[in-house]
Amino acid sequence: MPGIRVDRLLGSTALLLLLSAPAGSVFADPIADQANKPAIPASDTANTPAPAAATAAPSKDMSTPAVATPAAEAPAAAAQPAGAANTPAASSATAPTPAAAATPAVSPAPAVAAITGPDAAIADQLRDLSSGKFDNVIGNKKDRAEIDAFYSGRNYSPLWITDGKVSDRTAAAIAYLGHVDTDGLDPADYPTPNFASLSDPADLAAAEIKMTMTVITFAHHASIGRVHWSRVTADASYDQTAPAPSDVLAKVAGATDVAAALDSYEPQTPGYLALKAKLADIRAGKVAKDNPQIASGPVLKVGMQDDRVPQLRERLDVLGDGGTTYDKPVANAVKKYQQDHNIGTTGTLTAATVQALNGVKPDQVADIILANMERWRWMPHQLPDTYVIVNLPDFTLRVMHDNKLVWMTKIVIGKPDMPTPIMTADMKYITINPTWNVPPSIINHEYLPALEQDPTVLDRMGLKLDHNPDGSIHIWQPPGDKNALGRIRFNFPNKFLVYQHDTPDKYLFASDKRAFSHGCMRVQDPQHYAEVLLSLVRPSDGYSEDRIKKMIASNDQTDIQLPTFIPVNLTYQTAFVDDDGKLQFRDDVYGRDKALIAILKGDDRKIADIPIEHKQDPSHLEVMAMPDQPSLFGGRSLFGGGGSYYPNGGSYSGGDNFFSRLFGGFAAAPPAPIHRPAHARKVTRSGDSVER
Repeated sequence: MPGIRVDRLLGSTALLLLLSAPAGSVFADPIADQANKPAIPASDTANTPAPAAATAAPSKDMSTPAVATPAAEAPAAAAQPAGAANTPAASSATAPTPAAAATPAVSPAPAVAAITGPDAAIADQLRDLSSGKFDNVIGNKKDRAEIDAFYSGRNYSPLWITDGKVSDRTAAAIAYLGHVDTDGLDPADYPTPNFASLSDPADLAAAEIKMTMTVITFAHHASIGRVHWSRVTADASYDQTAPAPSDVLAKVAGATDVAAALDSYEPQTPGYLALKAKLADIRAGKVAKDNPQIASGPVLKVGMQDDRVPQLRERLDVLGDGGTTYDKPVANAVKKYQQDHNIGTTGTLTAATVQALNGVKPDQVADIILANMERWRWMPHQLPDTYVIVNLPDFTLRVMHDNKLVWMTKIVIGKPDMPTPIMTADMKYITINPTWNVPPSIINHEYLPALEQDPTVLDRMGLKLDHNPDGSIHIWQPPGDKNALGRIRFNFPNKFLVYQHDTPDKYLFASDKRAFSHGCMRVQDPQHYAEVLLSLVRPSDGYSEDRIKKMIASNDQTDIQLPTFIPVNLTYQTAFVDDDGKLQFRDDVYGRDKALIAILKGDDRKIADIPIEHKQDPSHLEVMAMPDQPSLFGGRSLFGGGGSYYPNGGSYSGGDNFFSRLFGGFAAAPPAPIHRPAHARKVTRSGDSVER
């Protein structure tokens, strides 16, 4: 309130002064005076001293023009004759006069230094930014508005030109952009103008905007990807956003080290930096060649002679006399390799087996590394102290804390035709003894027709049936050893409805390649996984593996809340550097390398950073979300296992949502439920019980 009263007093004083001022005084037409004498800041505050009229402390941001901070000082500067902007005002250091105090109501614009020399003519050209003069370079109105806001904030002083020449800042940016291939980007995507060949102010202004757009484009690509993830697969979701153009320009303008400022837009995660170092070694010829390629040839059966057999013995660690006979020991080793890698298990040396044994061809190494570096750009560029990271092609899950591996385990992932998505989501709670609720569409399309043919089919599958109040059927699987979700589920609500869980099918972990589910991840040792996670976020609560096993034995469904959410990163690393510093490659299980490399090398590269929308049938969700169940009519895996994606998107933060209803767990107290058998009604949540 005191501020309001002072403002009103100042406004009244200003009005009286204006009415009483004689013609020709400094108050006669201050706005017109400003218009006739535009104040423009120095073009490069790194090289140009702040004008003496600006009594404020110099800004740390190089993009910010020096201004006279006390509003009362503006009239003194404005009253000076043309050319006096660089001359100290004698009254600026003294107490404001009544006339000065009235100024804010009349002339709010601060006094700034005028641009002199060749930069003034360039600034005059840049003033046409808002008119669309440079739209052939800028491309869209949103970017134009951001760029215009930046330049208008510095009165259109050029960022890349000082005294008509390239500044040190510009030289550093051009040098950096010329070597972005070290980060797996193509320098050709970031062309820089040849300022030295230009002299006309209009041409220099156009070059200024071209340089600006190049830097903005680089920051966009480095921050969220040269190729938008939606161009590669529908089974991905990231919420990383590109930096605002004005923020990019302000950061560069205020940087003392331009190269470091630009490099900060690239990922700083350990996996990305390790690949970047390996890419440099490969290009420098420092990385040893892969194992010699096994030549193609006829299919080999036991007893056949072939010059490739000694190489096979060495590759598969088979003892022998080194002869060329494809004998029983070699055939058995080939058969085991085929079984572990999901190749036709014949024991014969087929073309598919040779291809798998050869792995990545030398001429493909760089491309695969580039594809993996691009995927790292889709992810958060900084990882927290505690997180989970899944590498789908490696079929492993790791828990990380303080940049160190805490624990690692094997997992089963989605089948190639039902892939596990890539994304980042927060794990919020762990469910002990989960219940599986069969989605309505599956009940209607699969279970009810089956019941008509065989009334005992649900009992044989361990499923229960009851009726909802509205007369509809509810089919569910209670907690137990035969539950398709196993005994523990790890919940990180997401639009794909995938999660991590236990499984009764432990035998699947014996395979080297474990792509068997419908999208969810099955964890080999879920009890210990729960202990590890809870020891990090609830260290004082005593959630040991023994305690968790006792909770399982109670058969009560329990949701253990995580007071600090743990980010779960589902990644697709077909190339990575292992703990020993060795470059490793894995099969492109879902074909995502192939798709991404094709885009990077294709004709549509210019628009590859623009997202596209994937429209999918929402009913597909419920089918994809089914965990493993015995077949309705005998055999195994009618549904294949695991949850999958939710086509319509959406956010799941707990409570009565589709995620919790479908998977039987709640992150918040659920509403009144339909009736269930007595043993399934009691739900314990970290020591508390609720009835449902």
